[in-house]
Amino acid sequence: MPPPFAAVYFDCDSTLCAIEGVDELLAGAPPPLRAEVAALTHAAMEGTKPLAEVYETRLQLLAPRRAELDRIGALYVARLVPDAAALVSALQFLGKQVGIVSGGLLVPVQHVAAHLGIPASHVHAVPLVFDAHGHYVDFDRSSPLWRNGGKIEVLQRLPADQRPVAFVGDGITDAETIGTADLFVGYGGVVDRPAVRARAPVFVATRSLAPVLHHVTTAAERARLARLAPFAALLSAAEG
Repeated sequence: MPPPFAAVYFDCDSTLCAIEGVDELLAGAPPPLRAEVAALTHAAMEGTKPLAEVYETRLQLLAPRRAELDRIGALYVARLVPDAAALVSALQFLGKQVGIVSGGLLVPVQHVAAHLGIPASHVHAVPLVFDAHGHYVDFDRSSPLWRNGGKIEVLQRLPADQRPVAFVGDGITDAETIGTADLFVGYGGVVDRPAVRARAPVFVATRSLAPVLHHVTTAAERARLARLAPFAALLSAAEG
């Protein structure tokens, strides 16, 4: 479906941010554990293992403490993909609702949303459960986002004023939204996944997220942006 869109939602890891939060949780871990978790993550993102199987095993291995989540959130903000903030600002200026749907952990994703001015009500990720001392207990199994098809469920629940909706993401669980999102934009600027590129009706491979603008806005909307100096650099990057 062509624009205009009422809402644009983004994945977080390797889409809005140039890192994978799970990789950062592994900092300082023994090499065998890093290798095991990295292999699980790769399998989930490429679609060769069911996400639910990978998700549970990975968190059991990592057992992150509550304090680590804020550290990961700060890293997300520090490693935003080029033009991510400007793109979100431009879309919001045009009156579009912007949100995040991520299989990542809720607290770090909330850091990104707060930095970008995305309302908390538009942020969907997986909460963790901790004990009174901040030790990992479990994840919220009521969230659909720890398994395949979870992003489809979230998009299906969006209110009518957020349709039509475009979704932007890098992984196979993002590509699952094809047919539910009114447009899926595959993003390969951080990790170019052949399986996603093959399925995506639209694919952006530049490091900058700016070219996404062309796929989720009309020419008239971009003309509105062109009249405002703060968006000049974004439009130039989108053309490039």
